[in-house]
Amino acid sequence: MSLIFIFMIAVVEIGGKQYIVEKDASIVVDRQHADVGSTITLPALLVARLDGKTVKVGTPTVEGSEISLKVEEHFKADKIRVFKIKSKKRYMRTQGFRAYQTRLTVTAIA
Repeated sequence: MSLIFIFMIAVVEIGGKQYIVEKDASIVVDRQHADVGSTITLPALLVARLDGKTVKVGTPTVEGSEISLKVEEHFKADKIRVFKIKSKKRYMRTQGFRAYQTRLTVTAIA
């Protein structure tokens, strides 16, 4: 008897951006308004087997598909420095920015 492992991948839209996810994968997205340890359930835009034999594309989402994501942590990203200069005019400006982000772990693709 041989074991057949079916790995699924899916495309999910979070905060206007699309991410390719698979089970037990961890992704970093823009800050989500959910408590740490809670579960977020979202519909899938595309669901496929990893070998590519079965692909379901939604218009805009796949009927009956759900992706469960667990909120692992909230954190701030690395600082981005923005520096502006205009030559020969003595104009210089420095500005810093740190985005709020959330780490999510995919618990199930159904």
